Amino acid sequence: QGENVLFLVTNFIATTEQSQGTCPESPSVLEAACAEDADCPVGDPVLRGNGIKTGKCVMFNTSHSTCEIYGWCPVESDTLPRKPLLAEAENFTLFIKHTIHFTKFNFSKCNTLQTNDSTYFKNCTYDPFFNPSCPIFRVRDMVEAAGETFGDLAVLGGSIGVRIEWDCDLDRPAAQCQPQYSFSLQDRRYNFRTASYYWDSQRRLYRTLLKLYGIRLDISVHGQVLLAAPNTGQVLLLEVLVLTALLRVSCPQATVVCDLVLLYLDAKADVYWKEKFEEVR
Repeated sequence: QGENVLFLVTNFIATTEQSQGTCPESPSVLEAACAEDADCPVGDPVLRGNGIKTGKCVMFNTSHSTCEIYGWCPVESDTLPRKPLLAEAENFTLFIKHTIHFTKFNFSKCNTLQTNDSTYFKNCTYDPFFNPSCPIFRVRDMVEAAGETFGDLAVLGGSIGVRIEWDCDLDRPAAQCQPQYSFSLQDRRYNFRTASYYWDSQRRLYRTLLKLYGIRLDISVHGQVLLAAPNTGQVLLLEVLVLTALLRVSCPQATVVCDLVLLYLDAKADVYWKEKFEEVR
């Protein structure tokens, strides 16, 4: 699905034993409706359909006639279960473990509790007050924190953003540097298709087509540091600005201002150029 992305299947449509050949197009494809062969010009592709017209108008069922196509047959089913087939997925848990590095200040921090207790992560779930260092989240809780219910979102799928914020005051003990988690709904529908292919005993190619619906979780990490500047604090302040500009991507206006100052006006602009841009060869 991509970097820092997790997809959890909650519902699906399966079309089994498809092979390449001829069959009636689906009645749900408006362009495929026909009354006679002349409505199905040979070689015309069916827009938003499943194949190429063969020139014949055939019966799909007792009430619908559609153009015959050449493609993967039978055509994809469009009957979606009204209740999610994987309803128990709401009780699945997600363990989000990561480490941040503020390299300019030689500071690193992991979001998990450093413990020798092998049972700790088997029994805990995240709580901002009682278990802030147990980043294990129940799927249902994440969906509800985004303002939705699992039962509604699981039928047609959806996308949820998981934002992790680190705002650390490095003048205080490292134990007080803790991430804050927030969840937001990005899309109320999400699905994609995938297929598995196989050969039968006569070496004929078949496939099973799956249209998968589910919850996509997009995880992003952001952070900034707070540090009291010493008497020679100009360079230190610029370093904080660099970190803020690079890490707080949710504030594009602030990033532009920092870039203009650091790339063109600062005496150490060449250092920032190397940090911000990667040479592609």
